[in-house]
Amino acid sequence: MPTGTIIKGIGGFYYVSSDDGIHECKARGIFRKNDLTPLTGDRVTFSVTDAARKKGNIDEIQERSSILVRPAVANVDQLIVVIAARSPEPDMLLLDKLLISAEKQNISAVLCINKTDLDQEDSRTGLHEAYSKAGYRVIETSSKENNGFEELDSALTAHISVFAGQSGVGKSTLLNRVMNTMAMKTGELSDKLDRGKHTTRHAELMELARGGYIVDTPGFSSYELAGIRYDELQNYFPEFADYISGCRFIGCSHINEPDCGVKNAVGSGAVSVGRYERYKELFAVLKQEDDMKYKKGNRKGTKP
Repeated sequence: MPTGTIIKGIGGFYYVSSDDGIHECKARGIFRKNDLTPLTGDRVTFSVTDAARKKGNIDEIQERSSILVRPAVANVDQLIVVIAARSPEPDMLLLDKLLISAEKQNISAVLCINKTDLDQEDSRTGLHEAYSKAGYRVIETSSKENNGFEELDSALTAHISVFAGQSGVGKSTLLNRVMNTMAMKTGELSDKLDRGKHTTRHAELMELARGGYIVDTPGFSSYELAGIRYDELQNYFPEFADYISGCRFIGCSHINEPDCGVKNAVGSGAVSVGRYERYKELFAVLKQEDDMKYKKGNRKGTKP
């Protein structure tokens, strides 16, 4: 049986892209019985029921490498986090939350600094340096000056990518630019799926000419950490990894302990002070949440 990728699902129909084109498929009842809903991005096995009209049934959903809730899409393997060099001022806490979420799900992350034409004071240099030092690829773009899009194109190739970032940073503008210049068969897909001009609220995958897909959605502009404990937060700051072995104490939180390798790295400039300060802020929030859960559990008699 043929295999393909769901590029859009709406109204109980799933559009599966394969070597033989796009098939409009329905999901077999076994998925409902198993409480499993096909998602955009799923790699599936399907059977063709009408070759002439390109219709079929989804028979199997292959194992997912990741699942995002907003937008609802599976197998995203790259997050493009967009911030503006100016207007609006970067929301650094949101930026780090998004990067932590990507690390948690083993999704590669790229930082895109947009609107560089507005950055007359070159404030983006510090941002670029801090996140490059943390191990992230940083791309600078400007639609006005037509800069950075070849590098962005290269970063998107062979991935399923989604854009994220605060409101007003230019995610939709970047997405439009990417789809107009890098997406293949855009008109054909628009006609096939009746998607119009960005009127859909459903996640859709657009195929890129060099290979790979991009999620056609404005992304999301708010995010809260979920499923992360305070004592594992350090694992999602990749720049800490080389210095944890230098901590005197096993299980060091890198907050108050003496002879801490991470704090020493911050002091020497090897780790960004801003990133470290936001680590401490998020650590405190997650620790408080954990303490509240413990107290609540004790009141209910569920803990010793």
